[in-house]
Amino acid sequence: MVTLPVSMPSTAVRSSSTLEAWTGDLIASLPPATGPLAPLQEQARAALSELPAPHRRQENWRFTDPALLAATSPRLLRPEQAAGTASAHLCLRLDGSADPLDGVALPAGLEPIAGAELHQRLGAVLEATGCAHHWLTQLNQAAAQQVLALRVSGVVASPLELLLPAGASDGLLPLRVLLLLEDGAELELLQVHTASGASATSLVLEAHLGRGARLRHGLLAQGHAQASLLAQCAYVQESGSDLSVVSGCAGWGLLRLEPRVNQRDGAAHTSLRGLQRVIDRQIADTHSQVTFSGPDGQLEQVHKAVADGQARSVFNGAVRVPRQAQRTNASQISRNLLLSDRARIDTKPELGIVADDVRCAHGATVSRLQQDELFYLQSRGIAADQAARLLQRAFCEEVLRELPAIAAAWRPIDRLLGEA
Repeated sequence: MVTLPVSMPSTAVRSSSTLEAWTGDLIASLPPATGPLAPLQEQARAALSELPAPHRRQENWRFTDPALLAATSPRLLRPEQAAGTASAHLCLRLDGSADPLDGVALPAGLEPIAGAELHQRLGAVLEATGCAHHWLTQLNQAAAQQVLALRVSGVVASPLELLLPAGASDGLLPLRVLLLLEDGAELELLQVHTASGASATSLVLEAHLGRGARLRHGLLAQGHAQASLLAQCAYVQESGSDLSVVSGCAGWGLLRLEPRVNQRDGAAHTSLRGLQRVIDRQIADTHSQVTFSGPDGQLEQVHKAVADGQARSVFNGAVRVPRQAQRTNASQISRNLLLSDRARIDTKPELGIVADDVRCAHGATVSRLQQDELFYLQSRGIAADQAARLLQRAFCEEVLRELPAIAAAWRPIDRLLGEA
């Protein structure tokens, strides 16, 4: 573990009680449970009254103070009027209220899931990845009024873009997505979160990849200093499937990203690449977990962070390799750039290996901008501040260049570095 000294504040319990009070007020403000999600809503609302809210005395939250969430109004966010968008690919807007499929002609290979199958499949991936009963999941299920549920068959020719704007309003935006990729299906997905005010976005995404299926999932999140993003992305992979997840996040007062993967029968490939940038007093926390439930699985994970001001970046990467996961090949790298003496970076690989025939490696570094590289650029006539920006761009682009091609329209590197 690479970390700077940390003292546990005495405000942890007080923050927890404040968040629990906020949760109670939120539940009281919610409309009665109705529609296809009503059973989940009722179950989650009851569970939240018993579950302790996150606080820094809990191991998984000890570096991250969720107090900013309690500063958000405990009510559902009212969606803002959206301007029309024109694109060559399918673009769906999720605001937690209007049906994102209303009036939309889905391309070949995509069809909605409803009825009994929706009830059967919703939550199954969360159970398989061990996060179905977590506080963040229950918060989402208690408040979410709808779910975007799609079946993917064959090769979907054009990318799918999901816009998830919180806008400038104050309140909670709960969003739920379910993707079922049939055997041999292929999908490229770009998920874009934005916020310009004191909102809180709660996302739960489930994806099941059948045998030989391929999912390329990009997540781009540009927030606001008073906004929170709480995202759980859970994936189950059958044998022969290929999952690539690339995330780039910046600007959020509080970010909690939890990608969780279960290679159910082994012989699957997973690639996780993440970048988070924090400045001022922002907090970004990524907790990932990959479980190999069968042999011959592969994992390539690279996580990067840039921290400036008095900000804090946290990464916890858990890899589970039980006895049945022989011949697993997994690598995990955490690379971090510290730009301020008052910023903090905590990075912790967490490998649980029981199988004896495996190749598993991990590494973590926390460093500053290299003086020899800065000197070289300045010797070529580049100003010191511009040289530092160029080195930051190069550091970030290793991850961001792996986003789906349609992400280029969002200028991700400029947005994440605050230059857009």
